[in-house]
Amino acid sequence: MKKVSQNTLGILIALLAVFLFSSKAIIVKLVYQFDVPTIHVLLLRMLFAIPFYIAVLLVKQKEQKINVERKHYIWLLFLGVIGYYVASFFDFYGLKYLTASLERIILFVYPTLVVLIGAVFLKTKITKQQIWAILITYFGVFLTFASELQINNNENLFLGAGFIFISALTYASYLVGSGWLIPKFGTLRFTSLAMIVACSSVFVHYLCTNRISILNYPKEVYFYGLAMAFFCTVLPSYLVSFAIQKLGASKFAIIGSIGPIFTILLATLVLGESITFVQSIGVIVVIIGVRIVSKKEK
Repeated sequence: MKKVSQNTLGILIALLAVFLFSSKAIIVKLVYQFDVPTIHVLLLRMLFAIPFYIAVLLVKQKEQKINVERKHYIWLLFLGVIGYYVASFFDFYGLKYLTASLERIILFVYPTLVVLIGAVFLKTKITKQQIWAILITYFGVFLTFASELQINNNENLFLGAGFIFISALTYASYLVGSGWLIPKFGTLRFTSLAMIVACSSVFVHYLCTNRISILNYPKEVYFYGLAMAFFCTVLPSYLVSFAIQKLGASKFAIIGSIGPIFTILLATLVLGESITFVQSIGVIVVIIGVRIVSKKEK
């Protein structure tokens, strides 16, 4: 009975984490309605988020570290920059040109990129089933994108899709590189440190490129920024850790595959976006392909 209750709790935590992560694109699109520059949107997110990560880091500062050397901190610095700063910036920038639904579908290909990056740099073997799964995934993305292009023949769609793909690629690189660092620092400490690095990178970006005050926006912008920071960044980042602890990574990956569905439903209800029958088929194909890849990566 105890095992069942723990499993149920893990599933509920995983569902909540996936739902919160999926709502991020919706909030970004809402903020863009107030003509807020991309770097300001990202800056507001990080300004509201960093106090929580610093607090967790202070609580976990005495957590035991396993053979941590200087090179590990250098790699953590690099991964924090590409995984949460670079990936987030391209994701937010791409959302200026794409619907939230299409953004989520393109971003969702990152597990296939993890497999490809591992094969190129870590010389891991790709099975025939994985190759077919990757082809299926990108065929689904092609269907979804082609249908959107037919509805909205805008050349900026290619630009937006390119930015979102770069975001998926950099995040996949972060996942590949962080696998050997997380056991050394601990999940909570590693996540907090990586996010603090990302927040600092955003601050530097803002100071170097756009020093216009962020204090003159309507109050709704700051409300959305706080919601995005806490409910779509801080809270789900730790919920994922707890869910994986209770369910395991493979089970969480299966639950995580419903993320695009959450985003599409929210985009329809909140933003009034619509999805065609062809796009629905594309979404299903992408989810099937990613599920196969994730299962084989177990």
